[in-house]
Amino acid sequence: MTNRPLALITGASSGIGAALADCLADEGYDLVLVARRGNRLEAAATALRACGAAVQTLVADLATSPGIERVVTRIGIGDVQLLVANAGAGGYAPLADVGAAETEQLWTLNATAPLLLIRAALPHLLARDEGGIITVASLLAFSAGQNAQYLPHRTIYASAKAATVALTRTLSTELADTKVRAMVVCPGRVQTDFADAAAQNDSQAMTAADVVTATWTAYNRGDTICVPALATSTEIDALTQAEAALLANGNKPTVADTYVVVRRVGADADGL
Repeated sequence: MTNRPLALITGASSGIGAALADCLADEGYDLVLVARRGNRLEAAATALRACGAAVQTLVADLATSPGIERVVTRIGIGDVQLLVANAGAGGYAPLADVGAAETEQLWTLNATAPLLLIRAALPHLLARDEGGIITVASLLAFSAGQNAQYLPHRTIYASAKAATVALTRTLSTELADTKVRAMVVCPGRVQTDFADAAAQNDSQAMTAADVVTATWTAYNRGDTICVPALATSTEIDALTQAEAALLANGNKPTVADTYVVVRRVGADADGL
């Protein structure tokens, strides 16, 4: 019988997910590791067990409904105290070039799966009034208005991750009067094979270990958004203030003058 809390991590076989598993095992958690690749999951589990953690593995493809249902069923046991929704894929391409089936899979993995897993975990977390949720999004969630050449084609990915950011931030406000926490992590480029193999050795990209260091620090101090490379909260505070102004100034019963079409009068308006 163990008194160690239990964390479930999706996308746990590599990259940020694997680094989070290492961190949480060191922090005294037992683990449920979820990913598509069973051989890599078992290798990770063996190493973590050697460090003293009890580890279960669950092979599931979260780009599919059956895969999501497998994890929802596991969460339904009610023993998970920390849910880490990390699994994701880029699928960088112009939207018109992505087939219908792939579009559905990418959206399901990046946006639908986190929502459904969180929904499955919440009743148990709230019943205990402890524990938390960490979602892993991306700095690209904030890139919709940017057209810089260095940014990838990202319509599906950026919009899905923006949904995850909104999901987690809004949920955090719902949980404000409880002891359950919700936080979203938005890293920039990371040295993993997420986008391409070359990224693993990209000196301009952050290591997965450093992303996790920031993530765990931010979670423990109660942050809602963690951007691992930001030195201060200035940018996040400015974003929050801009959102508040947009809501306040945009929610009025009359249309703004800038949208009112003034009809021309004179000879070119048929005398009207």
